[in-house]
Amino acid sequence: MPLAVCATPIGNLDDITLRVLAELREADLVLCEDTRHTRVLLERHGIEARVLSYHRHNEAARTGEVVSRLERGERVALVSDAGLPGVNDPGARLVAAALAALIPVTVLPGPSAVETAVVASGLVTGRYQFLGYLPRRGRELQALAEELAHWPHAVVAFESPRRLPASLAALARRMPARPSAVCRELTKRFEEVVRGTLSELSDRFNEPPKGEITLVLGEEASRGSNEGAGVEDNALAAVAELVAAGIARRQAVDLVARLTGAPRNALYRSSL
Repeated sequence: MPLAVCATPIGNLDDITLRVLAELREADLVLCEDTRHTRVLLERHGIEARVLSYHRHNEAARTGEVVSRLERGERVALVSDAGLPGVNDPGARLVAAALAALIPVTVLPGPSAVETAVVASGLVTGRYQFLGYLPRRGRELQALAEELAHWPHAVVAFESPRRLPASLAALARRMPARPSAVCRELTKRFEEVVRGTLSELSDRFNEPPKGEITLVLGEEASRGSNEGAGVEDNALAAVAELVAAGIARRQAVDLVARLTGAPRNALYRSSL
């Protein structure tokens, strides 16, 4: 039997596909980061299943055992606490081991905090880079901020609520005007998406918030004169579209300036 890698809800327990529910019902064994967490999901959907912990502290020891089970024909489903296993969660090691043993691997897609934040932020129009969790050490975070200052594309990262104020402050010191969004508790009851420049977000989150955090840094405004003119043209076009849709000019300018980093006063004058 193939190893089934199953995406699970990132918050709302109803955000799960029919394929994943069917796989969990049929599985001989469900591997999960936290068995208590997964049992809540299983009970919510009326599924009785045998569960076994598989997390970053025991995945090295467990992998061989699970591969042996798969070779004996057992049906194994792999889940994480939220999202898709192998994306910043345990799973990549087992997938590689299964493939090395010529065991098929099937991926059942579903919810993703990364993609949900990308869309909810309103800041990503094309290419973006996923960083996983931001570095914990100040020197490493400072080095990353320096690197990102030269990265023109959007960036998505996870951060703990406890470290968020310090991380935002470090990024804002290097890129104060970069448009960004703090996405908190995505798909949950108290979901919140706060948009602004890194400087504004650093002021807003000077104390640790509650809940799961996904941070999105928008595309950096181009620095060259010709490229800068292109960004201004795009910003002006966005303002014109919003005004044509009935939004007040100053409100449209404020919104576009916040999302693109274009100077508000210059954008307003140019839009007249």
